[in-house]
Order: sequence, then structure tokens, then C-alpha cells
Amino acid sequence: MSAPLTIGRGGLRQLHEALSRDALDLTIPILQEVGFAAGAGVYQAFCDWLPGETGVARPEDLDAGRLNDVLSAFFRVTGWGAVSVAPLGEAALVVDSSDWAEAAPGSAQEPMCFFSSGMLADFFGRLSGEPVAVMEVECRSRNDARCRFVSASPETLNGVYEQMTQGRTYAEALNQ
Repeated sequence: MSAPLTIGRGGLRQLHEALSRDALDLTIPILQEVGFAAGAGVYQAFCDWLPGETGVARPEDLDAGRLNDVLSAFFRVTGWGAVSVAPLGEAALVVDSSDWAEAAPGSAQEPMCFFSSGMLADFFGRLSGEPVAVMEVECRSRNDARCRFVSASPETLNGVYEQMTQGRTYAEALNQ
């Protein structure tokens, strides 16, 4: 196993600041695209970490009942922050973190963890073996208590987004 490459919280925050300053209209799509590209490396780091920490050889062999604890440990030790992972209705998964690395508390009016949304989409897509989309619906950057990412099929998440633009909450859109 080769050592993982990290950019650190400071590097990620500087990327946000530089894009917001110099390419405001492109900030969100660039961060999501770069995050999505980073997902493969994060997933590979997870695959390398998993056997030594859990005794499970491959992610597909991991018991679903252990997923929350294993993912929380992995994201915590790799510097992203502790997470809790749980189903949200029948069509989505939520990833919550009260200490997520990309968040800059009090810095924004809207969720800002765009790099993470892209990274988690690729990561969970690889983990599930199916295309996955991720949208952050709560964010510590806007002083929410946690960062909350909703993960679902692209079709489901597009429907949730559409309903949110019409004034519904993500929970209402997912019939919660």
C-alpha cells in the first residue's frame, strides 16, 4: 500500500477561497468535479485500510450492520471527520458529521461542501456498485449543527432537488 496523498484542510479551504475569488460562477462545478475525481483515491484508501482495521478483506464483504461504525472510523482517522450513516426513507442514505473537514463554520449562507459532495458521490457509487449522487442539505459553514449529505440515485436526487426549488424540504421530498 502506498501512502495516501493529502491536501489538508488548509489546502481545501484555499481552493474554495481562490475559486470563489477568481472563478465565482465556476466554483461549485469545479469543486464537485475535482471532488468526484478524488473519490477513487479515497475509496482505494478505504480498501487498503479495511482489512487491517476490520478483518474484512473487501468492502463488498462488509456486513451492512457494521457500515456506520466502519465508515465513521475510516473518515475520522483519515481526517475528514466522524460520520454517522443511516437510511433516509427507502430511497436515500444520509451521512452526518458534526466535525466535517471541508466546513468552515459561519462562512456561508448555503451549504458549501461541494468537494465533499463530489467525493462522496464517487465513493458511495464505488461502494454500492451503482451510480450515486450526493447533495449537502445542512452545513456547518452556515452554522447548522452538522453537515448532512443525502445520497441516492441520480434520478431520486434530481427529484428531491426539483421539489426543494419549489419550497419543500429534502425530508418532505423523500416522504419523511
